[in-house]
Amino acid sequence: MEHLPIIAVDMLIRRKGLHMSKLQAATPEDLQRLKLEASAYFGPKMLKQALLRLCQACGADSLDRFEKTMVDQIEAMHDDDNRANFETLKEFAIEQLYACVREVSSSPDMKQPLEETEARRTPGRSQKPETLEDQLQAGLEDSFPASDPPAVVSTAIPGGSKKLVGTDEVLKKKREEEAKNKSRS
Repeated sequence: MEHLPIIAVDMLIRRKGLHMSKLQAATPEDLQRLKLEASAYFGPKMLKQALLRLCQACGADSLDRFEKTMVDQIEAMHDDDNRANFETLKEFAIEQLYACVREVSSSPDMKQPLEETEARRTPGRSQKPETLEDQLQAGLEDSFPASDPPAVVSTAIPGGSKKLVGTDEVLKKKREEEAKNKSRS
């Protein structure tokens, strides 16, 4: 599993035969360094895209299963080259896996799980189409006034419309009438 990015880089190198002349002139150490750099750069990007496609095809639960399986596999690996920092490498690989899975699961391209209809169904409700229609009709009849508001009655005032008067005009007329009443008394 740890050689997948290197294998992918080898496949890309074979496909791009035009660039082989530069690589053929390189020393084996340079090639190894290039493979490691390409794996470090492109490996996480390829993993992210592969996980997105997995989730789109199989759903989010497949991502959870993949994460658990990969963590178990990484933890079970043993170092054949007796590297002193192999346990640290495994720990770092698991952290990278968690980060990649977190990024994929928060992606807007991720397929969302289907809603459980059983959890939403009201207890005692039927699943048969013919009885569902009856239940719907009964529910509509129970809520009749709210679901069918009365028609709007015409608000036209018989005898024509009145001239609209603003507040200032009403107050002015009121003051004038009060002034007339004072002058009479």
